[in-house]
Parts: sequence; structure tokens; C-alpha cells
Amino acid sequence: MPISKKIKNFLSSASWIRKMFEEGEKLRKIYGHDQVYDFTLGNPDVEPPVAFKEALKKLALNPIPGMHRYMSNAGFTETRLAVAEALSKETGISFSDNHIVMTCGAGGALNVVLKTLLDQGDEVIILSPFFVEYKFYIDNHGGVFKEVPTTSEFKLDLNAIEKAITPRTKAIIINTPNNPTGVVYDSDSLGELGSILKAREKLGQTVYVLSDEPYAKIVYGGVTVPSVFKYIKNSFVVTSHSKDLALPGERIGYIAVSPKIDNSSQVVEGLVFCNRTLGFVNAPALMQRLVAGLQYEQVNIFEYQEKRDILCDHLTGLGFKLIKPQGAFYLFPASPIPDDVEFVKAAQKHNILLVPGRGFGTPGYFRIAYCIDKQVILNSLPAFKALAAEVGLI
Repeated sequence: MPISKKIKNFLSSASWIRKMFEEGEKLRKIYGHDQVYDFTLGNPDVEPPVAFKEALKKLALNPIPGMHRYMSNAGFTETRLAVAEALSKETGISFSDNHIVMTCGAGGALNVVLKTLLDQGDEVIILSPFFVEYKFYIDNHGGVFKEVPTTSEFKLDLNAIEKAITPRTKAIIINTPNNPTGVVYDSDSLGELGSILKAREKLGQTVYVLSDEPYAKIVYGGVTVPSVFKYIKNSFVVTSHSKDLALPGERIGYIAVSPKIDNSSQVVEGLVFCNRTLGFVNAPALMQRLVAGLQYEQVNIFEYQEKRDILCDHLTGLGFKLIKPQGAFYLFPASPIPDDVEFVKAAQKHNILLVPGRGFGTPGYFRIAYCIDKQVILNSLPAFKALAAEVGLI
């Protein structure tokens, strides 16, 4: 066997998102791109802000000598200072460049933090529904993932989280706004989670919270994402500019370490070491220079909000049950038939490509990524109506 047994097993249960995208490729060859409604990938269709393009052009026309060389494994000081300044303004907590490590996106950031924290067999709690790669990231570093469901409204189930904590629990990953539900965890919930973990700390156990926040600036209707740093002492934010600046292919993000963490300088030293030894070495130099001046920029979220509203109104009108997302660019409706995989297969007959909820640890639902062209969404509405009729909603 050319690959390990573990990877072979992982491949068989890995990404429903990719599986459905590949099905879409087959359908596109048969029916053409304009007749296939692909809602599988969270790949932003909007363009980066004008400020990004202007900064890129300026740097290209006025290159800085040595701008493509190595730098500190933590990243350029000026970039980390810019991130720290923005976080200080947002939270009212004093961050310095020494609390920031620039990374190859949020995925790289999560791997770096987990590598730094975990000993073999340590447990990491993940909250379903969750981004499926969390399981593999945890396994990468010898950890054991432990799934804990959220409530029926996809909010934090604090009792379930508290019961799931064991002496081997090292960390909890939260994702807000959430992929795939779009739910934002409120300040009261974060405060209660902080109290639970504070009680554990008094008993001699430190449990870290890793807040995965690439969608933090994509929120609607005046919603804000409460800062985990205000409520939980032992916390990290891992994030990227893949969504807020529409730069997923550039792989640029960062880790922010709470200044309140005990021995935070040692923690950061570990993060920097792992950033290097995992093979990331450092975040992309060109992107670091650009995002330093773009910490207060973001894409036009009203485009996403309009698409959300079109789909929400249409689907609820057809009888689908869903919670209207507060952020990100996903819907997570309940499947109208018990088997979400069978429902997704039924949708394929209408050239609608969806991802079953079991791909996110929550069977009985399906995900729609609406970060696609508005016209594709409009074209899909009759197909959704036909699908609703087939499964008995209308």
C-alpha cells in the first residue's frame, strides 16, 4: 500500500465538500456551467477591496529592497504592530507585536497552536457543527478530538461542554461566526464559558480556547462578534484575511495570544518555533507588507447580505426550516427528509450541489455556501422549488 492506513481511512471519510465539488465538475461537462448551481465551496466570489489593489500596485511599482527575503519567523515587526494596534482598539486590551505571530492562513495558525499546546493523547473539544478539518488538525499533533453538540439553535451548550471536560482536556475550538451555521456566539455565552474554565483553573487545570475567526468582519444587521479576549483568560484568536479581504489563495493570517495568559512569552516562543518547524517558516512576505495597512478594510458585506436574504426568503417560503445566519456566508437548513445524504443526491438531479450536514458532524442538515455569483442564485430558485416539490414540502 503506497499510503499509510491512517491516511487511507481519512480519505474515505474526509471532505464531503470536495466530493460534491467533483460531482459538480461532472455535471458542468454535461449541462454547462450556467445550468449547474454549485453551493459547495466557501470560496469568496467578491473582489478584494480597492485599497488592497492600490497597495499592491504601489508596492509593485516601488519595490522595497530585500522585500522577498526571510524575516523573523513571527513575521515583520511592522505588520505585527499593525495587527496589535487594531486588536487593542477593538478590545481595550493592550496588545504588542510580541503577542502576534503571522501565519499561512487560519489553517496554518490552528496547526501551529495545536502543535505548541498538545501532548500525545490530549483532548480537544470541537463543537458540532464544525469545520471538518479540525479533526485532522488535532490528529496531526497527537491530540484526540471530542465532539460536543451545540443547542438546537446552534448556540453554545455550556452544560454539555462542562460535562465533556476531563483531566485530559487541553483546548476547546470555537468558530464564530460559525461555518456552517453563520451563528455568532454572544458575550453572555463566552462569559459563562470563561467562568467554567476559570473554575477548572482553580483546580489546577488550564484549558485553552482557540477562537477561529476568519468571518469576524462578515456580519449583518449591526451584529458584532464579541472578543474572546474579554471573557476568557487563556485564549487565542486564529484568523486569516481569506474572507474579510477576499484573499483565500494568498494564505495570510495570524495568531493573537491573550496578554493575560500565564507565561505568554514562552507560549509565543513555542508558536514561533512551531511555525518554523512545521515547514511554514513564515507567512508570505508580500502579503504581510500589504495587510499591514489594511487592518481596517473589508469586502462589501452588503453583497453577501443580499444573497443571504434572497435564499432565506425563497427557501423558507418553500417550507425549508433554517436559522437565519448572523454572519459568514453559509446557510444550514434542516434536511426535509431524514437522510441528509439522500437529500443532497436528490438535489443533484436538479443540478443543485449542496453539502450534507454529516460532513460537519451534524447529520440531518445541509450546507449552502452563498458566496457565489448572484445570478447563479437567482437562476437556481426554480430548481429549489422543483426540489421542494419532489421531497414533499409543497
